[in-house]
Amino acid sequence: MSSGDSLQRGCVELVVRQERAEDHEAVRVIHTQAFGDGERVPALVDALRAAQTSLAPLSLVATVGERVVGHVMLSACRLDALPRLVDVLSLSPLGVLPEFQRRGIGTRLVAHALAGADSRGIPLVFLEGSPHYYGKRGFADATKLGFRPPTLRYSPGVFQVAKLSSYEEWMTGTFVYSDAFWALDCVGGRGERLAAADPGAALPN
Repeated sequence: MSSGDSLQRGCVELVVRQERAEDHEAVRVIHTQAFGDGERVPALVDALRAAQTSLAPLSLVATVGERVVGHVMLSACRLDALPRLVDVLSLSPLGVLPEFQRRGIGTRLVAHALAGADSRGIPLVFLEGSPHYYGKRGFADATKLGFRPPTLRYSPGVFQVAKLSSYEEWMTGTFVYSDAFWALDCVGGRGERLAAADPGAALPN
């Protein structure tokens, strides 16, 4: 995946590249505005960047001109398969500034994230989010494919997976989030979050 890959949309060039240290504040603003959930999602991003894990996170930003307008993160999790633990990735969070939503930016970020995971030899990418949105972008209902969710607090179809080229049929079992997701209560929904569970948030297109 080329960090300079770009998409020409009219007179505006969209570029997807690796996140840099100087992007961190812009990424915080993106998730604060996109999710409208206070500091929970920005704090998750900070924790995932700092976590000591078996796989380094993949953190990508979308820029228009010099402005960072979107962000996606893939971080290390595990699949508890019968033969052995399998290193997999979770796609979370995905966010686009509200004024730049519905322009295909989220779609581009997801595509780059999956391509990046595939190039690393990662067999599976999991997420929790809108089945309508992510089902059109390479993901399918993980429960129907035989995977067990990490919590019972999921609405139907929210627990999803993308199978990549390194996937093998024996790789099935329970998906296990890393500690950061549990520490910040970012798995499934509780209370109002469960009733309106859509971790895809604003569906950035």
